[in-house]
Amino acid sequence: MRRAVRRIARAGLAALLVMSLVTGAWSVVRIAHDPLLRPLIDRGAAEFAAALESELAQAATPQAVAERITALLDAPPRNWIAIQAVEEVAAARGIALPPDLAARRAAQWNEDSGFVTVAGACMSCMVDAAACSLSQAMMCNMPVALTPVGDVIGLGKAGYAAATGGEVDQLDFALSAIGLGATVAVVATGGTSYTLKAGTSLLRMARKMSLLPPRLLGLIADAARTGIRWDEAARLDTLADPARILVPEVIAPVASVATDLGRMSDTLGGTRTLHLLRYVDGPDDARHLADAAETLGSRTLGTLELLGKSRFMRAALRWSDEAAALVVGFVGTLAALTAALTSALHSLVLRRLRSGLRQAVR
Repeated sequence: MRRAVRRIARAGLAALLVMSLVTGAWSVVRIAHDPLLRPLIDRGAAEFAAALESELAQAATPQAVAERITALLDAPPRNWIAIQAVEEVAAARGIALPPDLAARRAAQWNEDSGFVTVAGACMSCMVDAAACSLSQAMMCNMPVALTPVGDVIGLGKAGYAAATGGEVDQLDFALSAIGLGATVAVVATGGTSYTLKAGTSLLRMARKMSLLPPRLLGLIADAARTGIRWDEAARLDTLADPARILVPEVIAPVASVATDLGRMSDTLGGTRTLHLLRYVDGPDDARHLADAAETLGSRTLGTLELLGKSRFMRAALRWSDEAAALVVGFVGTLAALTAALTSALHSLVLRRLRSGLRQAVR
């Protein structure tokens, strides 16, 4: 009877082991052969917001807020956009700054926001976007930056450089062509003409201000190199039909980033969107930040400042069903192997004991 029970138990363990192996192998095959299946997938908007709130509840302590604001005050030039964003999150959670830090913050704000200081900086910014701070960029450079005028100037500069044998700024030309193409007609790369235009204008300004992260700058450079029909770019009718010189499938990743920047700008404004650009390495980052902006609104920037990019972006993802099945299969396999080894060891020990007892009786 005991032997029959042991055989049934072993058969059950073997069946469990086989099922676990099959489940795990099937999940691996599906993930490997289907590009749409990924171990991590995007959370829905509500899930993402809830995950960020949970992370922020742990991270937004009085000490963390004070340390972050101190670091921002110490960094030249002082980024008042980020400082105010952290203060907004602190105020919403009832966190007050230590008196000495609050006094220092007030003194440095008065120093940086004086009329003479702001007026002089704004004049420099209007002449050269590279001299703009984040706080000044949209106020002082907006008449040119966010209208088709800036794109026309960008294409005109490239045309003049090409005609006179000068060096053509391919990145500025590509962004100008995308922006003007979005103004004249909807470029067939996804998104709407309005959000795409706003996003490309912000990218052009960010590039002039040296705000683009290296990976995003590389993405734009690759698109400019192979996504523009340069043999047609020098024709006189380029301004009338700029979309004609674009290769949609190559430009698409840049257009995707620009469209999501346009979504962010609709919610947060251009200044805060420029600040968030430093965290955008590619289309995925831009999409997650735009989704967060549409859900959290003005709290997006302060949340990102306190959590950091890595923790913020992790909240946007969850395990896919296929990855969960793979983990379950792996755990089941380990459990079955452990049980099988335990059973085998138990049987071995019993056999040795019986053999020892028989020899002792003899």
